[in-house]
Amino acid sequence: MALRKLRPLTPSQRFKMANTFEEVTASKPEKSLLEPVKKSGGRNQTGKMTMRYIGGGHKKNYRIIDFKRSKDGIEGTVKTIEYDPNRSARIALVFYKDGEKRYIIAPAGLKVGQKVMSGKGAAPEIGNALLLSEIPLGTIIHGIELHPGQGAVMARSAGTYAQLAARQDKYAVVKMPSGETRMILLTCKATIGAVSNADHNLEISGKAGRSRWLGRRPRTRPVVMNPVDHPMGGGEGRASGGHPRSRKGIPAKGYKTRYPKKASSRYILEGRKK
Repeated sequence: MALRKLRPLTPSQRFKMANTFEEVTASKPEKSLLEPVKKSGGRNQTGKMTMRYIGGGHKKNYRIIDFKRSKDGIEGTVKTIEYDPNRSARIALVFYKDGEKRYIIAPAGLKVGQKVMSGKGAAPEIGNALLLSEIPLGTIIHGIELHPGQGAVMARSAGTYAQLAARQDKYAVVKMPSGETRMILLTCKATIGAVSNADHNLEISGKAGRSRWLGRRPRTRPVVMNPVDHPMGGGEGRASGGHPRSRKGIPAKGYKTRYPKKASSRYILEGRKK
């Protein structure tokens, strides 16, 4: 996983930082694990635009990812590491001994030909999915469940990881990527290692057209709008005053929107870093 800086032959290439894709080993996905993706254009079932700045984008298929890692006790072999247009991380195609094929989120350091397993008795090695009760303390993990059998919901994007810090009664204490420390049931699964493609956050598009390929339309800054369009709009000249807020008037930059009596707050030992 490395980046390459392009020669400034055109204005758009002057600042572009592109991925080398050196870890990707296959250009075509497994057909049996594809599903169509219908573009919404930011519109709901009645055709009304409910999300702005969405539209266009390159045609793509969804890769069905095994977030539950439910094939316990069955050894699998990594056949390919692939690019996934639906996420920032790389994915790995795994062939299991019973003949089934599945995609998993590829952790950093996973190689073609490597063996992966999940469930009780699996070794705490990169790519293996274990219960939090069986993972050694201090291990770097990703793809963490919040409820047993739910499937991975935490630490799934490129370069992210959490750390198993301690165990208390029936809970594991996990330090999350945000800096938050929270308790998770020991019967939840997690995968060993950090997520691949750690250089993703250093990429620079170089031009607006690349955002259009990704389905992102140009975004208008609120401060240049009229008062009828946004609370931060209006004023003579380049006026930009008042507290930053959303289109609906909810303050931003420090205003807490989390419900103070939320049930899961009791599992958070230390809040995320501000």
